Amino acid sequence: MTAGNLLFPHPSTLNPQLSYMQLRGQIIDIPNERIFPGVIDIADGKIVSVREDQSVTDPGYLCPGFIDAHVHIESSMLTPPEFARIAVIHGTVGTVSDPHEIANVLGIEGVRYMQRLAAQTPCKIHFGIPSCVPATNFETAGATLGPDAIEKLCRDDSLVYLSEMMNFPGVIHRDPEVMKKLEIAKKYGKRIDGHAPGLRGEDLKKYVSAGIETDHECFQIDEAREKLALGQKILIREGSAAKNFEALWPLLNEAPGSCMLCSDDKHPDDLMEGHINQLCARAVAHGVPLFKVLRAACLNPVEHYGLRCGLMRPGDPADLIRLHDLVSFKVMETWIDGECVARDGRSLLPKSKSPRANRFFAQRKQPAEFALPCPVAWRSPATNPKQQPAPRTAPLQIRIIEALDGQIITGAGEAEARVQDGFITADPARDILKITVVNRYGDAPPAVAFVRGVGLKSGAIASSVAHDCHNIIAVGTSDEDLARVVNLVIANEGGIAVVGPGGLADILPLPVAGLMSDGHAEDAAAGYARLTQAAKSLGSPLHAPYMTLSFLALLVIPALKLSDRGLFDGTKFEFVPVLS
Repeated sequence: MTAGNLLFPHPSTLNPQLSYMQLRGQIIDIPNERIFPGVIDIADGKIVSVREDQSVTDPGYLCPGFIDAHVHIESSMLTPPEFARIAVIHGTVGTVSDPHEIANVLGIEGVRYMQRLAAQTPCKIHFGIPSCVPATNFETAGATLGPDAIEKLCRDDSLVYLSEMMNFPGVIHRDPEVMKKLEIAKKYGKRIDGHAPGLRGEDLKKYVSAGIETDHECFQIDEAREKLALGQKILIREGSAAKNFEALWPLLNEAPGSCMLCSDDKHPDDLMEGHINQLCARAVAHGVPLFKVLRAACLNPVEHYGLRCGLMRPGDPADLIRLHDLVSFKVMETWIDGECVARDGRSLLPKSKSPRANRFFAQRKQPAEFALPCPVAWRSPATNPKQQPAPRTAPLQIRIIEALDGQIITGAGEAEARVQDGFITADPARDILKITVVNRYGDAPPAVAFVRGVGLKSGAIASSVAHDCHNIIAVGTSDEDLARVVNLVIANEGGIAVVGPGGLADILPLPVAGLMSDGHAEDAAAGYARLTQAAKSLGSPLHAPYMTLSFLALLVIPALKLSDRGLFDGTKFEFVPVLS
């Protein structure tokens, strides 16, 4: 757009065979920071003119649609058409989506599965090429995408970028395979996304110098400023688990041309409530000027990634929204390619069911498989009367994963072990619970450790959504409850589950790769809310217990995590024993 009269070819000159329509209202011109009454002329789904017209009194503000600049659709537990059906209600016309989660389960076929389904919705979902499948060599995944697979996917022009390079140690130390993936992406002209939580100083410089252009993992503003100074663009994230908006929103004032907004992971109940529109409202409430907010929410992702989404210019696809006001950012209408896809809080896209695709080979587990024997040296004579040498008098110390509400990083603590009958057990009174990761791609012994912060007083919760390899992860107050809840997930070949006193046993099945429902968004959201409430009824204080649970196996995020192969120090990038 240009300031002043924005008249392009007048509607009277249009081919009469084209389908033609007008949208009228207060037009938001983001590049020129203007708002004016006007008319947008649309023919065959494309904008042909944007005209200032002082006589227009139609309600609402016409604006380019919102873009989620980094989201794993799988984490919504919805397939792409169902995710899109809800997202458009909130003014989302496009996404930058990393199919990393399903690729860890199904490999390239998982990426193709998501592409096929995304083609069924008008919402413009732009997928990337998963760079780290698996993210590390310290866990068991369902697939591996090496350099040859990356090159094969790079030949697909519809895959617009190399997804987040999580193996930042590999980049820093110039691991040959990691560097080859980056070079392949550059050869094909793909943008390269980053993932380097807390990385600073010389290591950060080495990481950025490899050609990595963005970061969505900042949780401190000084870290983000350092990355901006090195030329990276910062994606300000606010999802169901990681909530970094309050720490980072001042960047919208400081560097509006280098910021974008994203959710990363958005669970279905939260998606029903809102999306990027919520972050716009919060930013304006903090006093960020409107046009800086909209630049991050609408323009920057389209320009950085070269997305197919229109920016309300003549010649662009008619992808735009009508906002009720510029405070609440309530969306009155969403238009994609000139088609109204949502109006007044109601999606106009059809509901859909999706075909199932999965890989799930775990076998039922027994409670004894989750038991942790106490080393002989710490057993009391009562439990081991013939032991030699004599029992140690110092308390037995165990390492503890510290779960943090609203964060995907974890702490690394220690605590005195509770020992009963020769076994180290959970101690709910001190909020020390057992955590297990069970390999779902084969039959293997569970990995077991301890976690604090989940807060269950009884029962157990489990999920087959366990970043990044999506094995089964569970937290419980007893070995019996761990076995019950893990077996519930196994029996359904995926899902989020809860067990507790009084015969409580409930699950939201996720039969698509163990990650997504094959049904409707409303049902998945209701099921997720029901399971969340059940977890809270067992004592968990977490805002989103299952989202926090899903990240306790994410090895590339510090500090202490659990894989199916054992307890892992994400700071040192090595396994550590449960006993400290």
